[in-house]
Amino acid sequence: MTVRGDSRRAPATRRMPAIFAAHGAPVLLDDVSWVAELAAWAQAMPRPTSILMVSAHWEQRPTTLGATRTVPLVYDFYGFPERYYETKYPAPGAPGLAAQVRVLLRGKGLPVADDPDRGLDHGAYVPLVAMYPDADVPVLQLSIPGLVPDELVALGRVLAPLRDEGVLIFGSGFLTHNMRYAFKPGTPTWAREFDAWAEDALTRLDLEALADFEARAPAAKTALPTWEHYAPVLVAAGAAADERSETTFPIAGWWMQGAFTKRSVQFG
Repeated sequence: MTVRGDSRRAPATRRMPAIFAAHGAPVLLDDVSWVAELAAWAQAMPRPTSILMVSAHWEQRPTTLGATRTVPLVYDFYGFPERYYETKYPAPGAPGLAAQVRVLLRGKGLPVADDPDRGLDHGAYVPLVAMYPDADVPVLQLSIPGLVPDELVALGRVLAPLRDEGVLIFGSGFLTHNMRYAFKPGTPTWAREFDAWAEDALTRLDLEALADFEARAPAAKTALPTWEHYAPVLVAAGAAADERSETTFPIAGWWMQGAFTKRSVQFG
């Protein structure tokens, strides 16, 4: 399925939202319904001047900036049919955005590094193919600088001013991610409980609870045996922390027969 974007839309003239999207595996792009939901979401938002992508699949300390020019994608998955390794997404680089990020981070005394050959991984390009299929919005990927919840929220706060420049701060991961339950029929109770808790905490933008999810959320250890897929939502929430704007859920539901919540979040 090919979904065409509308590159004629005017860039944002007001503060951009910060978002978190469940990104799925590369096979997401075969899911006609999910692709349509992502495309509709993008069309409902203002058109970003550029996208700052924080994917669950790049953890590197210190905070590191990916390529600022178009480079090959990172096919960071194994055992899929060959056609999934033929996906292309030649989005323009965003050197100007990279310069702004460096200034913001260094202004707060935070170290920042560059990896000029690092392309977009599947956590970044899979949702972008669905949402901005023309690959005509500049994209910069930013690494997750470790799994320390308060640091991730603080990182989002530092990046928040970019929203006033039309930048879409885009976290990409999964709010539940336990591969032991993939493809087993039915949605487990633990998944429903964690998803409901996350919906409530995100609606209230309760940053303290979101950061302390391992202690406060039901079934956290089952929902997220490792939690790199949750980390990007903390960055996105941090980027919205000082605005207290409305939280909405443009996409919800279940994937992999029920253990993976598709819940995606828009702040603002």
